[in-house]
Formats: sequence, structure tokens, C-alpha cells
Amino acid sequence: MSTELATRELGVISQVPGDLKYIEDVVRVSFPIHAARAYLRRHMGNVVRFRLVEARRSERVGHVRLAEIMPTGGGEPMAVRAKRVLPDGTPATLYTPDDLVMLEPELVVAPGQRPFSITPHDEVILHVPVRGYTRYLPAIFQGASPTTRRDIIPADEVSQRRWGAKDQTITTDVSAENADTFRRFLFIFQHLMTTVVEKVEQLPSLTDPINADPRFLPWIASWVNFEFDASLAIHEQRELVRRAIRLYRMRGTVEGVEEMVRVLTSAPVKLLECEKPPPVVLGGCYLAGGPTLPDRYLAAEPPAHFLYPRNRPVTRYFVLLLESRSRFERRFGERATDVLRRISRIVSTEKPAHVQFTIRFEDED
Repeated sequence: MSTELATRELGVISQVPGDLKYIEDVVRVSFPIHAARAYLRRHMGNVVRFRLVEARRSERVGHVRLAEIMPTGGGEPMAVRAKRVLPDGTPATLYTPDDLVMLEPELVVAPGQRPFSITPHDEVILHVPVRGYTRYLPAIFQGASPTTRRDIIPADEVSQRRWGAKDQTITTDVSAENADTFRRFLFIFQHLMTTVVEKVEQLPSLTDPINADPRFLPWIASWVNFEFDASLAIHEQRELVRRAIRLYRMRGTVEGVEEMVRVLTSAPVKLLECEKPPPVVLGGCYLAGGPTLPDRYLAAEPPAHFLYPRNRPVTRYFVLLLESRSRFERRFGERATDVLRRISRIVSTEKPAHVQFTIRFEDED
């Protein structure tokens, strides 16, 4: 937490609010720093940064110790931290085996402050313990307690014979404030070196479609000669590039068409092979009235019947079966017509050229 808040008496709230669920998960599970940042960026729109702190006894290096929420409008921050307890709820000591320790998250606020609701503009700072350079220094620079430094300057042999000189002793008081200043100075180099090491460790993620920077996705897609569509959402682009090779192998098959529709629209579909649409029967049929598929959907038209022309090469058919109309409306709401138009375009692109298809909703329960 900030220096000002850390040096004051804090208010502890055992129950963490629900809007901090994802931050609570990161602290309770003690995520590694890279996994914690990826997890929070996937579920939250806040800026996520990290701050290196000196590791304490029994702490795992590189795992999140505390998550601090900095309000964008100013004011005191609040933090979510984990408390080490035993299964019966009593505090665990530093010597308790890790398999017996449980982490219970708690909310820490400034005195007199009430917890505030997190907004997308608030900043989340993850405190990550590291083994700093201070471990190579004397004990005074590793702790915060004042101590006394005693230096002995030996007298030379000539002075001892002629003047009876003795060794000089110089005592220097080293206060905790000066020691802490030097520790913070060393952390500057620790931050710089950790940043360089982090970039080197992230080199393998450049070729991972899930974790790579969005600017690298077209480059990764070019490796497998995948046609990249920049108009799609970022998560859809990542999923398509990740499954590019598998989708190429299944293209034109039942599994390939179903998989492509699920990835690009999130709509549950089922493809029924070799199933023709209902034929026209005089007195017992319904012809499609709307000019387009979204128009017929908005008019709630029943399934249309089709005329099969004679003297025409054999045409194969299949039916793309969607969930019931009511479930489809609840799932997509106002986007239902756009999703239908998109499903039709996807299937028209992925199906074999000699095959025709119709879209049908399941019967209501």
C-alpha cells in the first residue's frame, strides 16, 4: 500500500465486497504475477500494474501478496490482502507448514473510510514480493531497527613505540530512516533489472495467440496462411488464430461448420446432414414472406416450404438447427437479427458449393 496509508492505523473488513471478486481470487489463490495480470485483464477493464516489495519469511517470490485499488478521483486507496490462518480460524505462525495454512482475504481501508465501489477507471496495483539486492548487505539495511556501527582504526607501529598511541574507535549511529532510504535507492535498480528480465521472459508469449499483443495477431495468422479479419472482436481474433490449423482440417465438414459458428457467434448449433426442407403441399404449406432472413425472424414466420425443381442436377441439403426461438431471444436480445445474418454468412462461406441449407429453430419445450 502507499507509504502514507501503511504507516497509519488501518481498518480491516473481513467481508470483501462482491465487485472485488476477481481481485479477491488473485490474492486468495496467490497468483503468479503474469497469471494475475492476465486473469484481471480478461475479466476487468481496469489498468493493472505491479509493484515490487521485499519478500518476507514464508512468502513465495513472484506471487501476489496484496492488491491495492487506487481511486481515479483521488482519496485514500483500499487494498485486498490475504491473512494466514489455520483450518480452525486461528492465525498461523511463520513456522506453520504450508499445507496447513489457509489464506482468507480481507479488505483494508484507511481509518474512518468506507469501502468504495471500484470503477473501470480505478487503477489496480499488485504487490509482488521479490528477493532484492538488500539481502547481500549487512543486517542494518535489511531491517528497520536502528543500530550502532563501530569502526576500529589501528595505530601504526611507530606511533605506538614513540607516543604510546592506541587503536582509535569510531562509533557511528545508523538510524532506521537512513537505512530505509538506502533500501529504497537499491530498489530503483531492482525495478530496472526486473523490467528487463520480465521482457526476456515474455518472449515466448509473442507467438501465443491468447497472450500476445493484438498487434502481433496478423503476423501470427500469416504463419498458417489464415485469412485474418480485423473487424472481429479481439477475443474472437485470438480464438480463430489459435484454432486456425484445426479449422483448416475440418473446413467443409459438419464439425468444421459447427465449430466456426460457435467461435464467431457463441450460438449453440447442430447440423443435420442430408435433411431436406419441408416440401410444398397444397393446403398445408407456408411460403416465406420476408425478403431477408432477419425480416422473416422479426415477423415470427413459421418454417417455409420449398419447391424442388425437376431436370436439375442432384442437390444435397442440410439443416442448421438453432436453439428455440425464446432461448435465442434471451441469449442475444437486440443483437438477434445481426447474429442470424452473421450465421447465414458464415455457413454460406464454409459449406461446400454444391450443398444448400436452411436454418431452423428447435421446437419450444
